[in-house]
Amino acid sequence: MAGVRSWPSTEQAMALPVLIAGAGPVGLTIALVLARAGVAVEVFERATEIAEDLRASTWHPPTLDMLDRIDPALTRRVIEAGLVARYTQYHDRREGLIAEFDMELLRGDTAHPYRIQCEQFKYTRFLVEALAGTGCATVHLGCSLAGLRQSADTVEIDVESPEGRVVRKGVFLVGADGVRSAVRQAAGIEFEGFTFPERFYTISTEFDFAQHFERLSLVNYVSDPDEWCVLLKVPGLWRVLFPTPADEPDEAVVSDAATERRLQGVVARAVPYETRHRTIYRVHQRVARRYHAGRVALAGDAAHVNNPIGGMGMNGGLHDGVSLARRLIRIVRGEAPQPLLEHYERERRPIAIEYINANTGRNKKLMEERDPAVRRQSQGEMRRMADDPVLARDYLMRTSMITALRAAEALAGADA
Repeated sequence: MAGVRSWPSTEQAMALPVLIAGAGPVGLTIALVLARAGVAVEVFERATEIAEDLRASTWHPPTLDMLDRIDPALTRRVIEAGLVARYTQYHDRREGLIAEFDMELLRGDTAHPYRIQCEQFKYTRFLVEALAGTGCATVHLGCSLAGLRQSADTVEIDVESPEGRVVRKGVFLVGADGVRSAVRQAAGIEFEGFTFPERFYTISTEFDFAQHFERLSLVNYVSDPDEWCVLLKVPGLWRVLFPTPADEPDEAVVSDAATERRLQGVVARAVPYETRHRTIYRVHQRVARRYHAGRVALAGDAAHVNNPIGGMGMNGGLHDGVSLARRLIRIVRGEAPQPLLEHYERERRPIAIEYINANTGRNKKLMEERDPAVRRQSQGEMRRMADDPVLARDYLMRTSMITALRAAEALAGADA
């Protein structure tokens, strides 16, 4: 990619590749679906290597079902690399276990009646390997978007690469480049919503919390009016998520003393905790005003972002990506007109607002509720749902995102 050069301009614009910004799970999944259909793809990632941080780790049943339709071998690799989480538990720091939900109740609604706890970086590795065998995809690392222009037939981007500024021309551009999406900003699309004043702090440790709680599941939500937390098991590690006070400096949050205090509050022990990772990040509830502008489309965190309680962010992004990729294939093949992207927006944007953000917002409120009467009422309702198989299944349909995906399919109708 040395120097500054451009794809040759031709009248056959559809022969040009689809350009994708972002080599995370969403961008690479879109690339794989397109490449497997014979559509040329170029992926541009601003980082110099594929990310290997912990980030998302939850795979919901309909996402595994969807992945099966793309490549059953990928689904098997995710399952083999992760942990099968059949149960989800809700606790209260003062009251103990409140409710337990068995995802086996979803058998018949999904081929995968469980969650898989597998870090997203493992999945992106699998995708890179799969893309290498397609012959239709190229992934460029250390390349960031510096500008874009589009016509009725093509989109052209300026890319800052290790060899200098490069110009690339494509038939479409997909922004799958995260919450700070350069594509979304360059397209002038507003990112509506808000940022929580507190940050979230995630700690990873090899300490086995399951040895200190009776029948602790792999997925646990622990409510408390002062300091709620989430306990998730991934292979070899427990991940513990805490909120932080809005006015606490980041360096104080991740300090040894503060980290130790928080972990000791979960399980008190005589020796200090050893940690493998400490990550602090801001949390947003935002949705792009539009999911496309001309030949530019958004997916994943570039289109919508939510708090992580419930594990819906990556899953919702993958649902976006597959829906978008299938539409792009039809357009590139000449089977459907470009306005099919408007149908993508009409399908996926309401899901982000009415299902993903609405559910994660309720999850956070339940965890942090301070009013004792409201807490008792909410916990009583949770117990009643868990004890009634019909109510429990309905609850799991919503929290596992099956309801959201079925709603999206209904919105898509004949345009899916």
